[in-house]
Amino acid sequence: MNVPNIKDLLHKLSFLRNNIGLLVPIIIVVVAGVLLVPTRMISARLRNQIETESVAKGRRIATLIKDAVPGDTIKQEEDYQKAYESDVNQIELVASQTTKRELLSYKIFPKPVDTSTLIFEEFGQKFRSGVEILLSGMGAGESPTDRELETALEKASGRSRPGRTSAYSPYPSPSPYTPYPTMPEGPGRLGRLTMGYGTTGEIEKKIIDEICRDKAKTAAVYAVATDITGYDFWAGYKFDAGLELALKDCWYWQLGYWIIGDVVDTVKSMNAGSSSIFTSPVKRLTSVNFDLVRKGTIGRARRAGMMARGKKDGGTPSYVTGVKTALTMPCTARFSTDEAGIDVVHFNMVVVVKANAVLQFMKELCSAKEQKFRGFSGRDPEQTFRHNQITILESTISPVDRQSRMHDYYRYGEDAVVELDLVCEYIFNKAGYDEIKPEQVKTDLTAGAEDQKGKR
Repeated sequence: MNVPNIKDLLHKLSFLRNNIGLLVPIIIVVVAGVLLVPTRMISARLRNQIETESVAKGRRIATLIKDAVPGDTIKQEEDYQKAYESDVNQIELVASQTTKRELLSYKIFPKPVDTSTLIFEEFGQKFRSGVEILLSGMGAGESPTDRELETALEKASGRSRPGRTSAYSPYPSPSPYTPYPTMPEGPGRLGRLTMGYGTTGEIEKKIIDEICRDKAKTAAVYAVATDITGYDFWAGYKFDAGLELALKDCWYWQLGYWIIGDVVDTVKSMNAGSSSIFTSPVKRLTSVNFDLVRKGTIGRARRAGMMARGKKDGGTPSYVTGVKTALTMPCTARFSTDEAGIDVVHFNMVVVVKANAVLQFMKELCSAKEQKFRGFSGRDPEQTFRHNQITILESTISPVDRQSRMHDYYRYGEDAVVELDLVCEYIFNKAGYDEIKPEQVKTDLTAGAEDQKGKR
């Protein structure tokens, strides 16, 4: 290996002595050349580090700034959760209040306050008088009876047919609360009344029509107490089946009375301001019952068959624990269960209503209503609550044949009318009234619910 000759090297560089001005740039170039490569390497590494660390973090910080939560958000969230909790508690409170209702008797539930059986007969009397008061409050009236029409016809003609129970009808004259739902086939009631007058029949029909119209002018709606299920049940009630059954009878008919009250309130609200059937949207309350035994056109054949088999007309209010105890398959799928915290009762009602008021009536039936409550003792300060417990499960609309026996003494005016047949469910909140529910009723309800579970 040849070693560079220092003298030769110095000799070659000796020109710098004569060009000292070039020395500094040369040194700078040499140094720059020496530093260029590592600088580029360091620069690339530094750029990568800045990109992965500083820039990325900067972008994340910018994103976080955009999504930054205000300093008072936690306080707002706490307030929201408290309000949500308050809403839940308020809903539970209002739900329980819907079932806090006045009682027909404060001596019976959850168990009789004394051993006298007269308290049950007293309950029945209050039920009947309560129904009469409800009907009177909505301006209810009735169509003329056969006896009233016969008397008017005899006065007009100056004739009479003594010795017959009913001068122009082969059927005994009814009491004011007795309808004609099961008459044999044949001419209508009006036809039978005028058959005996020969050539003057048309005149007598006009007299009858005028009497019927006068009746319609003096009432806001047609309704009679015997068309309300339970009215006849308590007519001659006797305590002869034991305390347990009497207590359950009172409990279930107390539920029935609350339901009847809401139906009557609906009719009353619909007919507000009307004093004549001719101007009322609801013309007639045909029936309220708790069985598929209906007094309207719908279900009449079923009703006749059940009556022929000796089944009591209208049924008794009862809790629906499953499909077999329901009046119809409930689209709500609601039954009386502890899990749901509700009790369910089904009922049926039939009304004659203006054709263009059907939807309004259904809406009003399912609307909120007010009730007064003075505690289950009846002695607490009065409070006003609201309840909304009715859901329509099934509806049927039928035309009204005004010449049929069901309608021939009724005058509905010039309005187009239909018969509206509804099957509904009524919801009771357990928390609202379980404290007064008789123990035997609770036991039966639990047994019924368990029986339905076993069949599913």
